[in-house]
Amino acid sequence: MSMIAAFYGGKSILITGATGFMGKVLMEKLFRTSPDLKVVYILVRPKQGQTLQQRVFQILDSKLFEKVKEVCPNVHEKIRAISADLNQNDFAISKEDMKELLSHTNIIFHCAATVRFDDHLRHAVQLNVTATQQLLLMASQMPKLEAFIHISTAFSNCNLKHIDEVVYPCPVEPKKIIDSMEWLDDAIIDEITPKLIGDWPNTYTYTKALGEVVVQQEGGNLNIAIIRPSIMGATWQEPFPAGKGFLRSIRATPMAVADLIPADTVVNLTLAVGWYTAVHRPKSTLVYHCTSGNLNPCNWGKMGLQVLATFEKIPFERAFRRPNADFTTNNITTHYWNAVSHRAPAIIYDFYLRLTGRKPRMTKLMNRLLRTLSMLEYFVNRSWEWSTYNTEMLMSELSPEDQRVFNFDVRQLNWLEYIENYVLGVKKYLLKEDMAGIPEAKQHLKRLRNIHYLFNTALFLIAWRLLIARSQVARNVWFFIVSFCYKFLSYFRASSTLNV
Repeated sequence: MSMIAAFYGGKSILITGATGFMGKVLMEKLFRTSPDLKVVYILVRPKQGQTLQQRVFQILDSKLFEKVKEVCPNVHEKIRAISADLNQNDFAISKEDMKELLSHTNIIFHCAATVRFDDHLRHAVQLNVTATQQLLLMASQMPKLEAFIHISTAFSNCNLKHIDEVVYPCPVEPKKIIDSMEWLDDAIIDEITPKLIGDWPNTYTYTKALGEVVVQQEGGNLNIAIIRPSIMGATWQEPFPAGKGFLRSIRATPMAVADLIPADTVVNLTLAVGWYTAVHRPKSTLVYHCTSGNLNPCNWGKMGLQVLATFEKIPFERAFRRPNADFTTNNITTHYWNAVSHRAPAIIYDFYLRLTGRKPRMTKLMNRLLRTLSMLEYFVNRSWEWSTYNTEMLMSELSPEDQRVFNFDVRQLNWLEYIENYVLGVKKYLLKEDMAGIPEAKQHLKRLRNIHYLFNTALFLIAWRLLIARSQVARNVWFFIVSFCYKFLSYFRASSTLNV
């Protein structure tokens, strides 16, 4: 019997960020392993033309929750959607809903955050810092609360090379930042943002660090834990395993560690931490790193090769270009490949769309992709060392059954198998492509490869012809090559005649 699954039975659980990626995976695992839990409260932002119950059905109406509906047929009755807006004071929750939350909640999983790297500092502070502060105030008024689990990020202290499982102080107190955001105008905030974030690469990582300090300072007597996952990817083992050729080159260090972590691994650790924090009640706030680089490292270069090999094996239909991944390490090369391999083909394709009476879209898509890549450059060109003492301690506290059901041991992860499942999941569940179409998709890739070779050959011949026409040196080289080839062929023919 799983002690963790049994612990959540009969519990009332509040999840913030339940409509996001991790929130959905967390909710699915909870219902699948503890179908007898009492209720899951989810804070949902009001959406015009859609009731809260419709939002719930929209969440449940996905492949992710297929197994849940089998083990917990009445799952929709156990999800209590509460109208809330994390940008407002008290989250704009009604008095009746607030009373219910305060009197019944046993566990809080705080997953809500803005994950946009380029978010305005005011908005990032509101969601990642102020909202955390307000949720802690709510938690302090919950008499039945057993644990408060805060989901942060392993990159909250990415300005350090080695990161321990502790909360690091910030140069400016979070309270001062929160207060200043209330009266400073946007222009001044824009001006002081670079000075405030200092060594942090963006407002996301900076405000997540501030959020951790708020949790430590204002947690009071609550049983609190902080979880720091690294780059969260698709699920590894559950509830189902998870190139169109747009991306051809990326500025990254091939030997830098790609610290990815499957979402189900993060969720398993989160539920185990919730159980341990509530049952064992540690004397201080424990921080748990959920990372792969120090236990099962895989660098970006190896990851890229494995992804390309998988695309050859399981290609996507109607690929724009043949999948490729070149790693560059300097600005000049990056700008060159962005112009030649990314923007130029997008412009040509949009021109073709215009000629055929269709709306051009590729340039806009490519610009958005390149903008996202530029924000990720900081993370794909560096490696970090995260200590995992608390995570390993927790693993040792689990029974064999809990280690199986709530597995977060990344040492067991096979990266090649994970990537293949990742690509397969994207093909089947996101792109809705039929596996029977793989042979045709492979033929399409072959045609794209042949077009690529023909285009490059034609480009080389045109460039060489222009060079010969303008340069005496090029003409001399060309005549030398032709003369050498002619003499070699003549010698080969003469040798063949003598042998006969």
